[in-house]
Amino acid sequence: MTDLPYSPAAERNRQPILEVLRRVLPIQGSALEIASGTGQHVAWFAAALPQWTWQPTDYQADALPGIAARMVQERLTNVRAPVRLDVMARWLPGDERFDLIYCANMLHIAPWTTCAALMQGSARHLAPGGILITYGPYLEDDVPTSPGNLAFDQSLRARDPAWGLRRRAVVEAQAARAGLHLSARYVMPANNLLLVWTATP
Repeated sequence: MTDLPYSPAAERNRQPILEVLRRVLPIQGSALEIASGTGQHVAWFAAALPQWTWQPTDYQADALPGIAARMVQERLTNVRAPVRLDVMARWLPGDERFDLIYCANMLHIAPWTTCAALMQGSARHLAPGGILITYGPYLEDDVPTSPGNLAFDQSLRARDPAWGLRRRAVVEAQAARAGLHLSARYVMPANNLLLVWTATP
């Protein structure tokens, strides 16, 4: 299976992200991945964290066969079949809850309304003590934006005015409305951030 969808960025950042996951996650649990894309992240995490069960999802239905094929190629038994998930609609049947909800590189390539939907859906589907992790580039009021991220933001907005890097403080405000707060911030390679969100006490 050499023709699977492939993201060079996912290949580069999967190990730094995994290192943070190992720091913040318990030994076992259940995880829901939003916007799985090529499936490279979930495959890497599932292989490294075998006591976790993973549910990959994507908005694009045509991404699901590639994700499923990657799980077969990697012989992963702790990954459920990928399903289509639109954060703007009902997420999953029933009231299933997860110890981790993980979403990488979605907020800046989707309309701003998806941020509120992600936070509200996560608040509904997080198990007690569970965490939401978002990963990607952000704008921060107290941190100079790198030239690369400025150029990236401009290129995104040129492609679609609804896209663009999100300001962390505004994302935090959306999270607060859903009952979540930022509990940890990790600086990652290539001017990205990994943010950990938990239920507000």
